[in-house]
Amino acid sequence: MALSMSSFIAMSVGSRELAAALSIRQVLFFRALVGLFVIALFIRRLWPEIRHLRQFRMHVLRNAVHFTAQYFWTIGVVVLPLASVFALEFTMPIWVAFFAWALLGERLTRARLLATLGGFIGVLVIVRPGIGIVDPAAGLVLLAAMGYGLSLVLVKRLTRENSPGAIVAWMILIQLPLGLIAALTDWRPVHVSDIPWMVVAGAGALSAHYCMAQALRRLDASIVMPVDFLRVPLAALVGYLVYAELIDIWVFLGGAIILLSNLQALRAERRS
Repeated sequence: MALSMSSFIAMSVGSRELAAALSIRQVLFFRALVGLFVIALFIRRLWPEIRHLRQFRMHVLRNAVHFTAQYFWTIGVVVLPLASVFALEFTMPIWVAFFAWALLGERLTRARLLATLGGFIGVLVIVRPGIGIVDPAAGLVLLAAMGYGLSLVLVKRLTRENSPGAIVAWMILIQLPLGLIAALTDWRPVHVSDIPWMVVAGAGALSAHYCMAQALRRLDASIVMPVDFLRVPLAALVGYLVYAELIDIWVFLGGAIILLSNLQALRAERRS
């Protein structure tokens, strides 16, 4: 979990630094390109499964959703304080529950409905509509969280016939051309000084998801979620030290409401 949190923050910093010189669409392309080099090391092991094209249409749908969510999330990382981005992203479990009910037929419990209400209140605390001007980027981060939630539910469907390695490989193979097409519409000159940040962003993305998956194999979600919430204060600390971002108490308060709402739902479902 420590490696996962560090990787998520490293990916955020790398993406923000790249976006200072390149377009956000280029950032997504180069993140995927770095992932391609990593996946290439394991392609011989994964190829026998990939060539069967199992659930290919669902792979395309899942990655189109995930790519769009990444685009919105990266805009948030560039525009908003890092702590705000991660706090708003913690609404994702609510969307996972909703899409699991809508697409997989999973039961939407009373505890999860209360978590949804708590998450909505937490978002209002963070963005505080009516007090100053609400940054539109906050809405994009919420859309990204929704997209990530739908993407996770589609991944659950994909695991019925695909291994995790094949799902990640298809993610790179589909999102790389999507990123290239998008990047060509807003291409800017690339310099050698950008390469280290490409590696940080790309490797951080793969490392974050891999370490999170490993943690979930060893720990209950009810344990992982409170630990993962440490990303918010850690992101606030990095934002303060690296970008001189002010630490906003409302972000922590709203994030805590979202976290506790989801944690209470998990505990209630575990007891039942």
